[in-house]
Amino acid sequence: MSGPGGHRDRRPFAAVLTANAVSATGSSLTLIGVPWFVLQTTGSAGRAGVVAFCATLPIVVSALIGGPVIDRVGRRRISVGSDVVCGLAVAAIPLLHRAGLLEFWMLCALMALGGLAHTPGVTARYVLLPDLARQCGTTLSRAASVYDAVSRGARMTGAALAGVLIALMGAESVLLVDGATFAISALLVAWGLRGVRAARPHHDAPPVSLRTYKTELRAGYAYLARTRLLLAVVAMVMLMNGTDQGWGAVLLPVHAERDLGGASQLGLLSALFGAGGLCGALLYGLVGHRFSRRTVFSVCVLLCGAPRYAVAALTGTTLPLAVTMVVAGLAGGALNPILTTVIYEKVPDELRSRVAGVLTAGCELAMPLGSLAAGFLVEGAGLRGALLAVGGVYLLATLSPLVLPAWQDMDANDVSRTGPGRSCAAPGVRTPRPSA
Repeated sequence: MSGPGGHRDRRPFAAVLTANAVSATGSSLTLIGVPWFVLQTTGSAGRAGVVAFCATLPIVVSALIGGPVIDRVGRRRISVGSDVVCGLAVAAIPLLHRAGLLEFWMLCALMALGGLAHTPGVTARYVLLPDLARQCGTTLSRAASVYDAVSRGARMTGAALAGVLIALMGAESVLLVDGATFAISALLVAWGLRGVRAARPHHDAPPVSLRTYKTELRAGYAYLARTRLLLAVVAMVMLMNGTDQGWGAVLLPVHAERDLGGASQLGLLSALFGAGGLCGALLYGLVGHRFSRRTVFSVCVLLCGAPRYAVAALTGTTLPLAVTMVVAGLAGGALNPILTTVIYEKVPDELRSRVAGVLTAGCELAMPLGSLAAGFLVEGAGLRGALLAVGGVYLLATLSPLVLPAWQDMDANDVSRTGPGRSCAAPGVRTPRPSA
């Protein structure tokens, strides 16, 4: 549970937490700023969906093949390199636009480049969580709750900041600020993970070759295929992430533009969802271990998604949706800490990065199609029809913990109920993120 020599070293965990908070803040700026930029410059919900598709498809590709690369290059190097590439890609958008050089295909290409680099960096930081928790002397479930709470708090701050900045200075300024957040995150990781053994390259791995790479990649897929709970998680979260991508990239921005009063209301709603998520993650970290994981997860997953779509479709004012976003965020805040702990328990340390890539790819497989489908649904069936259709898919996905036997394994080997000072079980992988 402690660092070398038995002492507790909180510096690496604090650095990763801070870097992740800065990065999550910037991601919220992009999540709101890019769709708004596309709507302002093109006026097309369909084109907003195309841009989101181009941003998310490379995420899946890099996750499918990137697991072994993270271990060989080193988690610290991958995280820093990822932030540098993402920062340059997002900052180039407003700079090219101001110079009068930005074409629509360039926007798509830059978002694709950022998406390709983003997932390896996020995965590299997240798979370090068990090691960092042991170094600073805390349990895995508490570290997971703090990690998720900080991320949600940062996304809440970023969403509110994005609404204000767009209203005051325009979407271009938001994207420049986002580029700066990636630079700060890279510096924090480069400094904070110096000397952390788990962040270094695996020099004891076999020589690099196509054969060894395929063998390592296959090991991650094989482990997922024979673990029925992980398969159930991937299937459900894949649909949730796909519909949430459509919500965040197309449906909510269009709803805010047409019915709610503009970017300030979009920022407010996103911030309220983030605030609810922050409180939910902290609450679960304090008392969630007293209850059955499956029960808490089943209730929260039903509340966090489908109600948002229904309320947005049936009302045209901010207040009802604002209340719903708070409740949905509060419920959603418990999901990632539960999934984090369960997955870490199920996956051996030596397979951590490989299974992380497979899980990430599976959970994000539907995201490109979700944004693309949402854009064309709005243009074909109208905003209300699109909200009801996508919300219906979300509801069906979140019923699976109640009906599939595989989810009974969620309460097996519940080491998160141990007290402080007890070491966690097998470390694991990056948590699939149930909500955008």
